[in-house]
Amino acid sequence: MALDFSLTDEQKQLQQLARRFAREQVAPVAKENDEQARVPWELVEQLYEIGLLNISVPEAAGGLGLGLVEEVIIGEELGWADMGFYTIPMASELGITPILLAGSEEQQKRFLGPLTERPSLASFALSEPGNGSDAAALRTRAVRDGDHYVISGTKMWISNAKEADFNVVFATLNPEMRHKGVIAIVVENDREGVSFNKIHGKMGQRAAPTYEIIYDDVRVPAENLLGDEQSGFKIAMLTLDKTRIPVAAGSVGVARRALDEAAKYALEREAFGRPIADFQAIQFKLANMKIGLETARIYTLYAAWLADRGDPAHISASAVAKAYASEIAFEAANEAIQTLGGYGYVNDFPVEKLLRDAKLNQIYEGTNEIQRIIIARDILRALK
Repeated sequence: MALDFSLTDEQKQLQQLARRFAREQVAPVAKENDEQARVPWELVEQLYEIGLLNISVPEAAGGLGLGLVEEVIIGEELGWADMGFYTIPMASELGITPILLAGSEEQQKRFLGPLTERPSLASFALSEPGNGSDAAALRTRAVRDGDHYVISGTKMWISNAKEADFNVVFATLNPEMRHKGVIAIVVENDREGVSFNKIHGKMGQRAAPTYEIIYDDVRVPAENLLGDEQSGFKIAMLTLDKTRIPVAAGSVGVARRALDEAAKYALEREAFGRPIADFQAIQFKLANMKIGLETARIYTLYAAWLADRGDPAHISASAVAKAYASEIAFEAANEAIQTLGGYGYVNDFPVEKLLRDAKLNQIYEGTNEIQRIIIARDILRALK
């Protein structure tokens, strides 16, 4: 079997476009957006203008129909510049994915088509105040009323929620049924009874907007239901099996930025009359960062390749990529701070932000503890 680790010419062009945008537009304002917890909508508009927003929307709905490999290529570059900003388009792809997986052709055109006509976002509403890792323990209710569902409840930690055109909402027909009672339904944000409370005081990724959403007897047409009344939980899990791969890609970007900053500083900073890059202690730090970065990048691309092929092995691979890359990103940022010493601890340099941003990658889209459960189940299932 032939192995080819090279990118196509089109993928290289995509990488160059994303890298130029990340370096010239995103990175220079990352510190300001972080400090002000400001949503940089102008960057979202520019991302749309260069064709890198909502790239998975299928051609039949007016989009590019690109795959996860392409999203990973873009994600590393944007994560390098600002993981907080990257979470905005990444979370939009999260909201798009359930519709790609379970939406009819008509639903894809109706909901996804407008995302290609102007700078706009989608969102994914699964987590609630009382459940995070236990995704089957939903309390948001869906009651069928003729040709509508009435949605009532609260969602928590939802990225893009208010900025999006719609949220794909996961609600239960009966909490006692747990996963068997979950539905997935598209709820447009302009429906009566939908309200938002922005979450403040986040440790990192402050440029990414995060909300509590309140649904107060919101009437939604039954034609917005994705799949059937028995498939909502499965849709959620299939979505996350794919979308944790872009989290890994952003983590690779963070790790690469940490290495770049540490290596640059090590060449400039002198101690005992020599650049600290001459000392083996620093060289080992840089080498370990490089080892982690390269292995995380290759495995993330591998997981994306499997997912694009429809290979079931992508489920475990995505969990491995997400857990490993996010931990590598955190370790690399921590080592970069150690390399910079006191300067790494203050925000004159970007490495302290890298650490704060990387922490969330270990939590959302399923904590890394949940990823290890997925991986272990896959191991044991193969032996039965």
